Amino acid sequence: MTRTLKAGLVQQPAWPDKARSLDESEAGIRELAAAGAQLVMLQELHATHYFCQYEDTELFDLAEPLDGPSGQRLAALAAELDIVLMGSLFERRAPGLYHNTAVVYDGARGRVGHYRKMHIPDDPGFYEKFYFTPGDQDEERGQGFQPIDTSVGRLGVLVCWDQWYPEAARLMAMAGAELLLYPTAIGWHPPDDDDEKARQKDAWTLIQRSHAVANGLPVMVANRVGHEADHSGISPGIDFWGGSFICGPQGELLAHAGQQAERLLVTLDMARCEEVRRIWPYLRDRRIDAYGDLTRRYRD
Repeated sequence: MTRTLKAGLVQQPAWPDKARSLDESEAGIRELAAAGAQLVMLQELHATHYFCQYEDTELFDLAEPLDGPSGQRLAALAAELDIVLMGSLFERRAPGLYHNTAVVYDGARGRVGHYRKMHIPDDPGFYEKFYFTPGDQDEERGQGFQPIDTSVGRLGVLVCWDQWYPEAARLMAMAGAELLLYPTAIGWHPPDDDDEKARQKDAWTLIQRSHAVANGLPVMVANRVGHEADHSGISPGIDFWGGSFICGPQGELLAHAGQQAERLLVTLDMARCEEVRRIWPYLRDRRIDAYGDLTRRYRD
């Protein structure tokens, strides 16, 4: 049995101007679709600048409902181009309740699912807990670490800070995900020295490639690029490092972007996942009887 999937991603800068940012996204989507992409993913919060560098209640005005103008534009593109498209929204779920949400559109079917970021960071320059509520965990309603079924396969969609947690990738794999997707916004604090910057970027790449290895699944990662200012003036801003990539089920790099706007497109051999799992049967050998303490914060 052979099954291939042409999958692409858009690595782009973004601006406070939604129209300009979405125009950049659309250009990348159209370019990849013209090249035969069946699945296209965008980076985290691609429609706006990375506003979480500071706390300002007025910035909640950037949020939209799932079916708001940005969502409608992405849905229309997926339908016109007959592709599966994963976009990212600053979601207004209710007054005072906002999420960082990845949304999946499947051609003429429209929106087929969404994932609300589960792990929310709160670090200098990444004050996301001020803006985003964690997603709900509710298996009956298909919320939390639940894959999204599409015409090109079952997608395990996670978002940025989720990428550091092997538990999230494993739960998606255990639910039948065939591909892991990580829309991301991560970069350097400009004053850090070159050695520290290299360590951070290498760790970020390595941890996500390890999710491919540990679960026998391809992984796609889309990051943003360019310097984005801290409009509060408190910090020197963030240099987003790009480095988007697509790797196979043994962590092998199939495409790897630099630090500029770029589009990646690969043909994934999805049948290889089962071949890899047959020789490295991690799911078979897991000692589920001995892992109970993983639900504790710490063993003390």
